[in-house]
Amino acid sequence: MLIFRDTKFIKSPFDSEAELEQVIVDNYEYLFGPTSFYLPKAKIKTADGGGTIPDGFAIDIGQRKWYLVEAELMHHSVWNHIAPQITKQLLASQQPVTKRIITDLAVAQYKSDNYTKEKFDDLNIDEINVRQVVGDILETDPIIGVPIDGVTNDLRDWARTLKYKVKLWVVSKFVELNNPINIVFEFPEEFKPELDTEEESKPQNANTEIVQYEVTVSDLIYANLLAIGEKLSMTYKPRNGQQKRYEATILEDGSVEVLGQQFNSPSWAALAGIQDAGSDRKTVNGWTSWKTLNNRTLAELREQLLNTKVN
Repeated sequence: MLIFRDTKFIKSPFDSEAELEQVIVDNYEYLFGPTSFYLPKAKIKTADGGGTIPDGFAIDIGQRKWYLVEAELMHHSVWNHIAPQITKQLLASQQPVTKRIITDLAVAQYKSDNYTKEKFDDLNIDEINVRQVVGDILETDPIIGVPIDGVTNDLRDWARTLKYKVKLWVVSKFVELNNPINIVFEFPEEFKPELDTEEESKPQNANTEIVQYEVTVSDLIYANLLAIGEKLSMTYKPRNGQQKRYEATILEDGSVEVLGQQFNSPSWAALAGIQDAGSDRKTVNGWTSWKTLNNRTLAELREQLLNTKVN
């Protein structure tokens, strides 16, 4: 249950898979990351011509990854519905004609959507190179991205058998008590999946006590990689705007203070800065945005922590 003043929101099932699909389309960055863009449904075919339509394609140009997206409801059978559907999509995704379809969709969106274009611009990818960059990403294996309202044991077990990487994110719906037209949706913090077979498959030769998604600023403080009161900085230049520099302070409880407000997440702290600079971006990776005085990002400190051997 969520409580806002005198208003209570009760967890509720999605009305349909289509409702969940639309929520993902509207909020895809909270799953696939701030350097991703989302392409709509398109029919793709297997080698023998069997047609299938994923719920969408997400391409992360910053991480150079791409996703076959299939929004699902937990009550759907893994063996009769989810597994055969995704298997067919994986087979179709490997066909050259499929990759041409997705590339054409990506180029068309780049040309027609300024929000998508800004992401390429932020990474210094010129228009002449867009098709090549997208094509190179599509030559890698897709990640199976499944937003779902709950994860069953069978779904976990099936995902772990695949040679392809699988990420399962739980997205929840809450409706106001006695006013069901007032709805809020809950997304995971810092893009954290409920299951990530890529993380699970990493060699266990370092710090296995925590995984990337679970690292907090407090963990960095405890490991003496950050200090209470230490200053962080971030610069950002919005499209057609002036570059601004922001300074944040690490607080005792592991929160980050910037612009007079405290944030538990470096990404929300960074988002406050870039929106103050005039950007309409919805997300930003604060772990790569904030730097220490010796010019190290929080992501680099996190990687150092994860690679520290624990005796």
